[in-house]
Amino acid sequence: MALLFIAPDLEIPPYVDQLQALDPELDIRIWPEIGDADDIELALTWNHPLGELRNFKNLKCIASFGAGVDHILRDPNLPQGVQVTRVVQSSMPQFMSEFVILSALNYCRQFDIYKNDKVKKRWKPRIPLLARDICISIMGMGQLGADAATKLVQLGFTVSGWSRTPKTIPGVLSFAGDDALADFLSQANILICLLPLTSATKGILNRNTFEKLPPGAYLINVARGEHLVEKDFLDALECGHLSGACLDVFNIEPLPEDHPFWDHPNIMITPHISSLTDPKAVMPQILDNYHRIISGKPLLHVVDIERGY
Repeated sequence: MALLFIAPDLEIPPYVDQLQALDPELDIRIWPEIGDADDIELALTWNHPLGELRNFKNLKCIASFGAGVDHILRDPNLPQGVQVTRVVQSSMPQFMSEFVILSALNYCRQFDIYKNDKVKKRWKPRIPLLARDICISIMGMGQLGADAATKLVQLGFTVSGWSRTPKTIPGVLSFAGDDALADFLSQANILICLLPLTSATKGILNRNTFEKLPPGAYLINVARGEHLVEKDFLDALECGHLSGACLDVFNIEPLPEDHPFWDHPNIMITPHISSLTDPKAVMPQILDNYHRIISGKPLLHVVDIERGY
Protein backbone atom coordinates (compact mmCIF):
# COMPACT_ATOMS: atom_id res chain seq x y z
CA MET A 1 0.00 0.00 0.00
CA ALA A 2 1.26 3.48 -0.89
CA LEU A 3 0.28 7.06 -0.19
CA LEU A 4 0.41 9.55 -3.05
CA PHE A 5 0.91 13.31 -2.84
CA ILE A 6 -0.71 14.91 -5.86
CA ALA A 7 -0.64 18.68 -5.35
CA PRO A 8 1.19 20.49 -8.16
CA ASP A 9 0.67 23.95 -6.62
CA LEU A 10 1.93 23.20 -3.11
CA GLU A 11 5.34 22.92 -1.54
CA ILE A 12 5.28 19.24 -0.68
CA PRO A 13 8.54 18.61 1.30
CA PRO A 14 7.30 19.92 4.71
CA TYR A 15 4.33 17.53 4.55
CA VAL A 16 6.47 14.59 3.46
CA ASP A 17 9.01 15.31 6.20
CA GLN A 18 6.30 15.36 8.83
CA LEU A 19 4.79 12.06 7.67
CA GLN A 20 8.18 10.37 7.52
CA ALA A 21 8.97 11.60 11.03
CA LEU A 22 5.76 9.96 12.23
CA ASP A 23 6.27 6.72 10.31
CA PRO A 24 9.63 6.18 8.52
CA GLU A 25 8.31 2.97 6.92
CA LEU A 26 5.61 4.69 4.86
CA ASP A 27 5.65 4.15 1.12
CA ILE A 28 5.24 7.76 -0.07
CA ARG A 29 4.96 8.70 -3.74
CA ILE A 30 4.98 12.23 -5.15
CA TRP A 31 3.13 12.83 -8.41
CA PRO A 32 4.08 12.50 -11.25
CA GLU A 33 6.61 9.90 -10.02
CA ILE A 34 3.93 7.43 -8.97
CA GLY A 35 5.59 4.05 -9.47
CA ASP A 36 3.08 1.21 -9.73
CA ALA A 37 -0.35 2.90 -9.75
CA ASP A 38 -1.98 -0.23 -8.30
CA ASP A 39 -0.11 0.30 -5.01
CA ILE A 40 -1.81 3.61 -4.26
CA GLU A 41 -4.76 3.45 -1.85
CA LEU A 42 -4.69 6.98 -0.41
CA ALA A 43 -4.20 10.14 -2.47
CA LEU A 44 -3.50 13.40 -0.64
CA THR A 45 -4.53 16.16 -3.03
CA TRP A 46 -4.76 19.86 -3.74
CA ASN A 47 -5.84 20.98 -7.23
CA HIS A 48 -4.97 17.65 -8.79
CA PRO A 49 -5.04 17.40 -12.61
CA LEU A 50 -8.62 16.58 -13.58
CA GLY A 51 -9.13 12.93 -14.41
CA GLU A 52 -5.83 11.80 -12.90
CA LEU A 53 -7.36 10.04 -9.89
CA ARG A 54 -9.25 7.53 -12.03
CA ASN A 55 -5.86 5.95 -12.90
CA PHE A 56 -5.62 4.41 -9.41
CA LYS A 57 -7.98 1.45 -9.41
CA ASN A 58 -7.24 0.48 -5.78
CA LEU A 59 -7.83 3.96 -4.36
CA LYS A 60 -9.72 3.89 -1.04
CA CYS A 61 -9.48 7.53 0.06
CA ILE A 62 -9.02 10.94 -1.53
CA ALA A 63 -7.82 13.32 1.18
CA SER A 64 -7.79 17.09 0.96
CA PHE A 65 -4.82 19.08 2.24
CA GLY A 66 -7.28 21.58 3.69
CA ALA A 67 -10.75 21.96 5.18
CA GLY A 68 -12.27 22.58 1.73
CA VAL A 69 -12.86 19.83 -0.82
CA ASP A 70 -14.27 21.77 -3.78
CA HIS A 71 -10.93 21.35 -5.56
CA ILE A 72 -11.57 17.59 -5.44
CA LEU A 73 -15.27 17.58 -6.25
CA ARG A 74 -14.77 19.76 -9.34
CA ASP A 75 -13.33 16.70 -11.11
CA PRO A 76 -16.03 15.27 -13.43
CA ASN A 77 -14.14 11.98 -13.54
CA LEU A 78 -13.80 11.47 -9.80
CA PRO A 79 -13.62 7.73 -9.05
CA GLN A 80 -17.01 6.46 -7.93
CA GLY A 81 -17.34 4.96 -4.45
CA VAL A 82 -14.08 6.40 -3.11
CA GLN A 83 -14.47 8.30 0.16
CA VAL A 84 -13.32 11.92 0.31
CA THR A 85 -11.94 13.34 3.54
CA ARG A 86 -10.79 16.72 4.77
CA VAL A 87 -8.48 17.79 7.59
CA VAL A 88 -9.62 19.42 10.81
CA GLN A 89 -7.13 21.81 12.35
CA SER A 90 -7.77 23.21 15.84
CA SER A 91 -5.84 26.40 15.10
CA MET A 92 -7.74 27.11 11.87
CA PRO A 93 -10.66 29.01 13.46
CA GLN A 94 -8.21 31.22 15.36
CA PHE A 95 -6.18 31.92 12.20
CA MET A 96 -9.32 32.76 10.25
CA SER A 97 -10.85 34.91 12.98
CA GLU A 98 -7.65 36.91 13.33
CA PHE A 99 -7.59 37.55 9.59
CA VAL A 100 -11.25 38.58 9.49
CA ILE A 101 -10.89 40.86 12.52
CA LEU A 102 -7.78 42.48 11.06
CA SER A 103 -9.58 43.08 7.76
CA ALA A 104 -12.63 44.55 9.49
CA LEU A 105 -10.54 46.86 11.67
CA ASN A 106 -8.45 47.85 8.67
CA TYR A 107 -11.70 49.05 7.06
CA CYS A 108 -12.97 50.79 10.18
CA ARG A 109 -9.70 52.62 10.79
CA GLN A 110 -9.49 53.39 7.05
CA PHE A 111 -5.97 52.05 6.64
CA ASP A 112 -6.55 51.41 2.92
CA ILE A 113 -7.14 55.14 2.47
CA TYR A 114 -4.07 56.02 4.53
CA LYS A 115 -2.02 53.65 2.38
CA ASN A 116 -3.11 55.58 -0.71
CA ASP A 117 -2.44 58.86 1.12
CA LYS A 118 1.13 57.72 1.76
CA VAL A 119 1.73 57.23 -1.94
CA LYS A 120 0.51 60.79 -2.57
CA LYS A 121 2.34 62.16 0.51
CA ARG A 122 -0.96 63.49 1.78
CA TRP A 123 -1.47 64.18 5.50
CA LYS A 124 -5.19 63.92 6.25
CA PRO A 125 -6.50 62.57 9.59
CA ARG A 126 -9.93 60.92 9.44
CA ILE A 127 -12.42 60.04 12.16
CA PRO A 128 -12.53 56.24 12.42
CA LEU A 129 -15.70 54.20 12.09
CA LEU A 130 -16.84 52.83 15.46
CA ALA A 131 -17.50 49.12 15.92
CA ARG A 132 -20.84 49.87 17.57
CA ASP A 133 -22.01 51.60 14.38
CA ILE A 134 -20.95 48.79 12.04
CA CYS A 135 -22.98 45.70 11.14
CA ILE A 136 -20.87 42.77 10.00
CA SER A 137 -22.79 40.08 8.12
CA ILE A 138 -21.18 36.67 7.70
CA MET A 139 -22.24 34.27 4.96
CA GLY A 140 -21.53 30.77 6.23
CA MET A 141 -21.90 29.89 9.90
CA GLY A 142 -19.90 26.71 10.17
CA GLN A 143 -17.02 26.35 12.60
CA LEU A 144 -15.02 29.20 11.08
CA GLY A 145 -17.96 31.57 10.67
CA ALA A 146 -19.25 30.94 14.19
CA ASP A 147 -15.85 31.55 15.75
CA ALA A 148 -15.33 34.79 13.80
CA ALA A 149 -18.84 35.98 14.67
CA THR A 150 -18.32 35.35 18.37
CA LYS A 151 -15.05 37.28 18.45
CA LEU A 152 -16.48 40.18 16.44
CA VAL A 153 -19.38 40.48 18.88
CA GLN A 154 -16.85 40.72 21.70
CA LEU A 155 -15.24 43.68 19.92
CA GLY A 156 -18.55 45.52 19.90
CA PHE A 157 -19.71 44.98 16.33
CA THR A 158 -23.31 44.19 15.46
CA VAL A 159 -23.05 40.74 13.86
CA SER A 160 -25.48 38.66 11.81
CA GLY A 161 -25.01 35.31 10.17
CA TRP A 162 -26.61 33.61 7.16
CA SER A 163 -26.64 29.84 6.76
CA ARG A 164 -28.61 26.98 5.29
CA THR A 165 -30.29 26.27 8.63
CA PRO A 166 -30.79 28.55 11.68
CA LYS A 167 -27.91 28.86 14.15
CA THR A 168 -27.93 29.85 17.81
CA ILE A 169 -24.83 31.89 18.67
CA PRO A 170 -24.94 34.36 21.57
CA GLY A 171 -25.14 37.94 20.33
CA VAL A 172 -25.47 36.96 16.66
CA LEU A 173 -28.67 37.49 14.68
CA SER A 174 -29.37 34.37 12.63
CA PHE A 175 -30.79 34.36 9.09
CA ALA A 176 -31.41 31.08 7.30
CA GLY A 177 -32.35 30.04 3.79
CA ASP A 178 -32.79 31.85 0.50
CA ASP A 179 -35.90 33.72 1.65
CA ALA A 180 -33.90 35.49 4.38
CA LEU A 181 -30.94 36.50 2.21
CA ALA A 182 -32.25 39.92 1.14
CA ASP A 183 -32.95 41.01 4.73
CA PHE A 184 -29.57 39.70 5.82
CA LEU A 185 -27.76 41.68 3.12
CA SER A 186 -29.72 44.90 3.64
CA GLN A 187 -27.94 45.68 6.92
CA ALA A 188 -24.39 44.64 6.02
CA ASN A 189 -21.80 47.41 6.25
CA ILE A 190 -19.18 44.67 5.98
CA LEU A 191 -20.04 41.44 4.15
CA ILE A 192 -17.82 38.43 4.89
CA CYS A 193 -18.00 35.29 2.75
CA LEU A 194 -17.10 32.06 4.58
CA LEU A 195 -19.35 29.73 2.62
CA PRO A 196 -18.32 26.31 1.34
CA LEU A 197 -18.11 26.25 -2.44
CA THR A 198 -20.99 24.20 -3.83
CA SER A 199 -23.19 24.34 -6.92
CA ALA A 200 -25.60 26.48 -4.89
CA THR A 201 -23.02 29.00 -3.68
CA LYS A 202 -20.82 29.36 -6.76
CA GLY A 203 -21.11 32.94 -8.03
CA ILE A 204 -23.21 34.06 -5.06
CA LEU A 205 -21.21 37.29 -4.75
CA ASN A 206 -22.85 38.78 -7.82
CA ARG A 207 -24.64 41.91 -9.02
CA ASN A 208 -27.93 40.87 -7.42
CA THR A 209 -26.21 40.33 -4.06
CA PHE A 210 -24.27 43.60 -4.20
CA GLU A 211 -27.40 45.61 -5.07
CA LYS A 212 -29.02 44.45 -1.83
CA LEU A 213 -26.15 45.80 0.28
CA PRO A 214 -26.21 49.33 1.72
CA PRO A 215 -24.27 51.88 -0.37
CA GLY A 216 -20.59 51.91 0.57
CA ALA A 217 -20.50 48.35 1.90
CA TYR A 218 -17.14 46.57 2.17
CA LEU A 219 -16.51 42.96 1.06
CA ILE A 220 -14.19 40.40 2.67
CA ASN A 221 -13.89 37.11 0.78
CA VAL A 222 -11.95 34.38 2.57
CA ALA A 223 -13.90 31.42 1.17
CA ARG A 224 -13.24 30.62 -2.51
CA GLY A 225 -12.56 32.76 -5.55
CA GLU A 226 -15.38 31.07 -7.45
CA HIS A 227 -17.91 32.66 -5.10
CA LEU A 228 -17.15 36.04 -6.70
CA VAL A 229 -18.41 37.17 -10.10
CA GLU A 230 -15.49 39.43 -10.91
CA LYS A 231 -17.15 41.71 -13.47
CA ASP A 232 -20.13 42.36 -11.19
CA PHE A 233 -17.73 43.11 -8.35
CA LEU A 234 -15.66 45.59 -10.39
CA ASP A 235 -18.84 47.26 -11.63
CA ALA A 236 -20.06 47.67 -8.03
CA LEU A 237 -16.73 49.24 -7.10
CA GLU A 238 -16.77 51.51 -10.14
CA CYS A 239 -20.21 52.93 -9.37
CA GLY A 240 -19.34 53.34 -5.69
CA HIS A 241 -21.92 50.93 -4.32
CA LEU A 242 -19.04 48.94 -2.84
CA SER A 243 -16.38 51.03 -1.13
CA GLY A 244 -13.68 48.37 -1.28
CA ALA A 245 -12.73 44.80 -0.52
CA CYS A 246 -10.20 42.49 1.04
CA LEU A 247 -9.77 39.42 -1.14
CA ASP A 248 -7.76 36.38 -0.06
CA VAL A 249 -9.06 33.93 -2.67
CA PHE A 250 -9.34 34.11 -6.44
CA ASN A 251 -10.69 32.25 -9.46
CA ILE A 252 -7.14 31.75 -10.70
CA GLU A 253 -4.32 31.32 -8.18
CA PRO A 254 -1.71 32.70 -8.21
CA LEU A 255 -3.51 35.83 -9.40
CA PRO A 256 -2.22 36.66 -12.92
CA GLU A 257 0.07 39.69 -13.13
CA ASP A 258 -2.22 41.42 -15.64
CA HIS A 259 -5.35 41.02 -13.50
CA PRO A 260 -7.19 44.33 -12.85
CA PHE A 261 -7.43 43.60 -9.11
CA TRP A 262 -3.71 44.35 -8.68
CA ASP A 263 -3.97 47.98 -9.68
CA HIS A 264 -7.28 48.86 -8.06
CA PRO A 265 -6.64 51.21 -5.11
CA ASN A 266 -9.63 49.93 -3.12
CA ILE A 267 -8.82 46.21 -3.26
CA MET A 268 -6.58 44.62 -0.65
CA ILE A 269 -5.01 41.39 -1.92
CA THR A 270 -3.50 38.57 0.11
CA PRO A 271 -2.25 35.25 -1.39
CA HIS A 272 -4.75 32.76 0.11
CA ILE A 273 -3.19 32.94 3.56
CA SER A 274 -6.18 33.63 5.82
CA SER A 275 -5.95 30.14 7.33
CA LEU A 276 -3.01 28.02 6.26
CA THR A 277 -2.65 24.30 6.81
CA ASP A 278 0.00 23.36 9.37
CA PRO A 279 1.76 20.09 8.44
CA LYS A 280 2.40 19.23 12.11
CA ALA A 281 -1.29 19.63 12.90
CA VAL A 282 -2.81 17.68 10.01
CA MET A 283 -0.37 14.95 9.00
CA PRO A 284 -1.24 12.80 12.04
CA GLN A 285 -4.83 12.77 10.77
CA ILE A 286 -3.67 11.60 7.34
CA LEU A 287 -1.55 8.88 8.94
CA ASP A 288 -4.46 7.80 11.12
CA ASN A 289 -6.71 7.38 8.07
CA TYR A 290 -3.91 5.53 6.26
CA HIS A 291 -3.83 2.95 9.06
CA ARG A 292 -7.64 2.88 9.19
CA ILE A 293 -7.66 1.85 5.52
CA ILE A 294 -5.26 -0.98 6.32
CA SER A 295 -7.31 -2.20 9.28
CA GLY A 296 -10.71 -1.65 7.64
CA LYS A 297 -11.89 0.90 10.22
CA PRO A 298 -14.16 3.88 9.39
CA LEU A 299 -12.28 6.93 8.16
CA LEU A 300 -12.11 10.25 10.00
CA HIS A 301 -13.57 13.52 8.66
CA VAL A 302 -15.45 12.00 5.73
CA VAL A 303 -17.16 14.55 3.47
CA ASP A 304 -20.79 14.38 2.35
CA ILE A 305 -20.17 14.52 -1.39
CA GLU A 306 -23.77 15.50 -2.14
CA ARG A 307 -23.57 18.55 0.13
CA GLY A 308 -19.99 19.34 -0.85
CA TYR A 309 -18.67 19.65 2.72
